[in-house]
Amino acid sequence: MTVVMGYIPIIPEILMVVGALVLLLIGSFQGEKSSETICWLSILLMAGSAILIVSHTAEKQLLFENAFIVDSYSQLIKLFILAGSAITLFMSIDYLKEERLLKFEFPVLVLFATIGMMMMVSANDLISLYLGIEMQSLSLYVVAALRSDSVKSSEAGLKYFVLGALSSGLLLYGASLIYGFTGSTTFPQIAAVLQDTGTNIGFIFGLVFVVAGLAFKVSAVPFHMWTPDVYEGAPTPVTAFFAAAPKVAAMALFVRVTLGAFPAITSDWQQIIIFISIASMALGAFAAIGQSNIKRLMAYSSIGHMGYALVGLAAGSEDGARGVIIYLAIYLVMTLGTFACILSMRRGESMVEDISELAGLSQNNLPMAFVLAMLLFSLAGIPPLAGFFAKFYVFLAAIQAGLYPLAVIGVLASVVGAYYYLNIVKVMFMDEPADKFEPMPPPLKLVLGVSGIFVILFAIGPAPLVNAAEIAAKALF
Repeated sequence: MTVVMGYIPIIPEILMVVGALVLLLIGSFQGEKSSETICWLSILLMAGSAILIVSHTAEKQLLFENAFIVDSYSQLIKLFILAGSAITLFMSIDYLKEERLLKFEFPVLVLFATIGMMMMVSANDLISLYLGIEMQSLSLYVVAALRSDSVKSSEAGLKYFVLGALSSGLLLYGASLIYGFTGSTTFPQIAAVLQDTGTNIGFIFGLVFVVAGLAFKVSAVPFHMWTPDVYEGAPTPVTAFFAAAPKVAAMALFVRVTLGAFPAITSDWQQIIIFISIASMALGAFAAIGQSNIKRLMAYSSIGHMGYALVGLAAGSEDGARGVIIYLAIYLVMTLGTFACILSMRRGESMVEDISELAGLSQNNLPMAFVLAMLLFSLAGIPPLAGFFAKFYVFLAAIQAGLYPLAVIGVLASVVGAYYYLNIVKVMFMDEPADKFEPMPPPLKLVLGVSGIFVILFAIGPAPLVNAAEIAAKALF
């Protein structure tokens, strides 16, 4: 009985694993006719897992020889991940049916990727960290190449696989060096050894390799090269999924590793984080300016936003961690809302992806144009929208940590980045109208409406998210 009680904290993960295996069996026996049913059951499964997480106490609990941690931080991030994955599936069903891509394997692979992400944010050991990353990555390699009859989709899957394998090798090599110089793979024990004995050149090499492997997962510069091609080549629902839940999980893992395993050598990893943060913000601001494909533009936008989130991490403080959590929540909502619009860019039987196709959208579909404009203003960080507060909290943490140049560079990058968001708004409201898009499906209307309300009204009641982020950040310290 005691053994069974010990597994209560991981019931959400157990439910997801068992549910995913059952749905895989149903799909295998019933074939493609069960695909839509499996999509809806997958969404219900994630909702059930989220309810279990909310109903469970947020006390810190360690399992499997301290390799797996359940605390308020991991629980909050898991809710973000489950919401991102479930909403992506919810938005994707109509698109997949129209494109004849509705296969039962897709929701099952999303479930397995989500399980990997949940493992990542609860990892308290280098081995469990690697297992979570690989479980997520192996599923994402396949969904990136979901459209088997498309050269672009196959190329996206192959690029992501090859570069993902390289990043896994870097991560493993770094983990082996850290183990060799500390004698442990568990984060608290690594932290204790560093506190007692300090660092050395061998450990620093291991740290650099681990940070490089994690930077690939958040597509931070200079490990961003896969992002634009994979975003453009993968089917749009897959791109929406890549931009949402996996980014949140990878950034949350980044925070857990640096603050949990290396608090004694903050000054060492802080230098690396500051560099990749500045490089990501700069590339995201300048490289997106010349893009004509909206999915490639969103790829560079996501690189820039991960750079802003890293500003909070660079602070190395509780306020910085709180800022990152708030940033991830707001980024998730803005991204899902924007992709609801991108999924609506359909004329006849074909999807369009060029920004020029949005010309005159305000005359053809004013509500969609207005909400998309609000989301783009929010992504640019224009007050009083939610995106402004996301950047405010991470920049404030950087200033409190004395990182004034980093905060100034972040503000300047935001100003430059606002250009390409505003350019889309100009196209929608000032250019001659193009042909109308097909009517927006109800699921996309719902996601777009909710995300629009969130970014517009966030300033009125930010307290629930800020308080939850504060409690979660305390768990890391």
